Amino acid sequence: MPALSPTMTQGNLVSWKKKIGDAVNPGDVIAEVETDKAQIDFECQEEGFLVKVLVQEGTKDVPISKPLAVLAENKEDLDSFKDFTVETKPAEAKKVVTPKPVIETQKNESIIEKKADVAEAKEGERLLASPVARMMAKEKGIDLNLVQGTGPKNRITKWDVQNFSPKESTQNVQAVASAQSTNLFIDIPLTNMRKVIAQRLTESKSQVPHYYLSVDIRMDSLLALREKLNAKSQQQYKLSVNDFIIKACASALKQHPHVNSSWQKDFIRQYKNADISIAVSTETGLITPIIKNACCKGIATISNEMKELAGKAKANKLQPHEFQGGSFTISNLGMFGIKNFTAIINPPQACILAVGTTEKRVVVEESGSFATQQVMNLTLSSDHRVVDGATGAKFLQTLKGLLEDPITLML
Repeated sequence: MPALSPTMTQGNLVSWKKKIGDAVNPGDVIAEVETDKAQIDFECQEEGFLVKVLVQEGTKDVPISKPLAVLAENKEDLDSFKDFTVETKPAEAKKVVTPKPVIETQKNESIIEKKADVAEAKEGERLLASPVARMMAKEKGIDLNLVQGTGPKNRITKWDVQNFSPKESTQNVQAVASAQSTNLFIDIPLTNMRKVIAQRLTESKSQVPHYYLSVDIRMDSLLALREKLNAKSQQQYKLSVNDFIIKACASALKQHPHVNSSWQKDFIRQYKNADISIAVSTETGLITPIIKNACCKGIATISNEMKELAGKAKANKLQPHEFQGGSFTISNLGMFGIKNFTAIINPPQACILAVGTTEKRVVVEESGSFATQQVMNLTLSSDHRVVDGATGAKFLQTLKGLLEDPITLML
């Protein structure tokens, strides 16, 4: 299993793109892998013939560096790999498809064992467990009903038996009894993306000293300019409020580089380009495609690029370079009618901007008279280790000026 993202420790093997006996050339896509961020094509860099599949498609939580398949030089060698396992490699094997250096993991149970436990399950066995796991459980006097399986389809492996703690048995029995006696809930398995989101945001909220600054933006001028530009677009683009916010944030970051920074433990990294990460909700979780060097792009370019990235994100087709990195994040929930909220910082970035909806409000003019204005609330979450309160306030002041007088964004 290759490491297809910096934070990936395991992956789900979605499907094989080659079948047994197929020729494989460098650059060929041999499998589709779900990482902690997206669904990515696995390109093989070896040449040969696929003679053995070690991990079946649909298998989840495959550790990094676990062998997935075997390539041989000659297609005629296919029969010699019929009973191949990782523990007993025949001399004819040319390459086990796995990145180097190989990280040692727990020993894999053989393919023959896996076929055996599937057969037992079909014959009416209530539990799905490998023969080795059953033998070990019998020797240790462990009731397999108390063991939580971590293999595919909750299959109990020898690793589960080896690491079984008797202290957990009472809790497991209660959990099994509860699941069997009630139909009031369902347990949803965690995807790799959801696991990473949970880990990173928990670490961010507990380890990063957040503070929050809010400001109201009068949006009448921006909305009027947006309507005028869209009317003249000739269907080449359709600008959204978010496109203006991206451009305005990038411009403000160039004026306040301390906000365009990240915490690196021993130092603070200040970025020269404003690479804006945009939070996009997908069926599998939140992901942040990046508008790179946004301060040097026109609003129409940003708009078209954002639509393309959002579409790829929802289709789970983003490439790593399209969502890894970024110097500042925007999270917009205004389309759901949310007036204001506070967002959790995306480490190691120092700031994230939460964007609320635009609504009509009665405001007091400088003359003392009342007027109706379109108003939007922005809330900046900042890492106090990197951005002081006054620095964050000055950034919001600049951002407010750009959005309330949007013609300046064209300069």
